[in-house]
Amino acid sequence: MISLAYSPCPNDTFLFYHLIRNPNYPVKEELYDVENLNEFAKESKFPVTKLSFAAYFQIMDRYILLETGSALGRGCGPILVRKKNSNTSLANYKQLYIPGQMTTANLLLSLYTNGTHKPTALRYDQIIPKLLLEDDSLGVIIHEERFTYEERRLEKVVDLGEWWESSTGYPIPLGAIAIRRDIPREEALQFQMELQRSLEKAYLEPKEMMDYIKENSQNKDEVVIRSHINLYVNGFTKKLGEEGHNAVSYLLRRAIDAGFVPKPTAIPPLFLGES
Repeated sequence: MISLAYSPCPNDTFLFYHLIRNPNYPVKEELYDVENLNEFAKESKFPVTKLSFAAYFQIMDRYILLETGSALGRGCGPILVRKKNSNTSLANYKQLYIPGQMTTANLLLSLYTNGTHKPTALRYDQIIPKLLLEDDSLGVIIHEERFTYEERRLEKVVDLGEWWESSTGYPIPLGAIAIRRDIPREEALQFQMELQRSLEKAYLEPKEMMDYIKENSQNKDEVVIRSHINLYVNGFTKKLGEEGHNAVSYLLRRAIDAGFVPKPTAIPPLFLGES
């Protein structure tokens, strides 16, 4: 039995629902916030894990990316927000909150600001409540929060995904599924195939699957949940492909050039199909 760690966010539970219920391919599921997953990946704790691409760049010598399962796309990036009708900006903020030091959201913020700002990490669902309690603070939101921030009296300062896409032409790699390099290649390919099958079955959307997704989601509104899945589960989730590979490789180069991750002596094959 292989241990599999992923987040309780709707795109992940949608992706893995059928896999963890496959009687012919037993796996042990472990659900954690994405920044916890990033930290566990540094320890090589789980054979297969969801993690931020920014975190993957720091442990790519020990893990390799699966072709299936990534959260990568356009119009889905992190958003820097503030209270409505506030004049708070990157020039005059009191606190700047991010959903984790190793998240792609933090990497994008660092690239956008040229590393000149020092943020404070909070779990992603705690950022909006914190902003509502404080004046002159900013926060980078991710996941389902992007669908609810306006109705919660916040407004956009900058969409970091839009900035990335307009300045680079690439879609933004957010999160990935990676498998440890010490797993035999045949087993890794088998897992990838089972994950592909799980995603294919997920589109049938039985009621039992939505119950599981809603049970684990921070936001229980089905409209928000389905919007989340529709945004973050896309063609790149089915297969990264050449465009996905190029986007990931370019983000890695930018992260290294910015000093966000240490410069490696050599970059190993990043994707399972290349190894």
